[in-house]
Amino acid sequence: MKSFRLSAFFLLCVSTLMSFTPQYNPDAVVGTWLNGTKRGHIQIYKKGEHYFGKLVWLREPTDPSTGKPKTDLKNNQSALRSRPLLGMDVMQGFVFDGGKVWEDGHIYNPEDGKEYNCKMTLKNPNTLDVRGYVGISLLGKTQTWTRVN
Repeated sequence: MKSFRLSAFFLLCVSTLMSFTPQYNPDAVVGTWLNGTKRGHIQIYKKGEHYFGKLVWLREPTDPSTGKPKTDLKNNQSALRSRPLLGMDVMQGFVFDGGKVWEDGHIYNPEDGKEYNCKMTLKNPNTLDVRGYVGISLLGKTQTWTRVN
């Protein structure tokens, strides 16, 4: 009878521990990240319940032919082609899923002038996988970003 009680107690403890899923810090992604091409730093910040990313550093911030700050030359909207790249929000609308993923966002790629659906997965405190895709996540590309601070 004593072994039955110990077994029942053990099962109760294990099932109780397994029923709790770890809660992660939704703001763990906030900070400045070196992008996968290593040509820019993106500062991820929170506004309300959503996360955004701003381009805050470029390896080559000026146009070599003019010496002026680089602008959004490849944008599909001609009215936006003169806006500076530095300071531009390139990530919008991410929400935390409760685990280690921020999803339902969009990322703008100034290198091709296109916007993509995007999700971010925190691999560890200093490594972030950023997946841009069209339609479904399977049709996309992942870059690994490294925390700068």
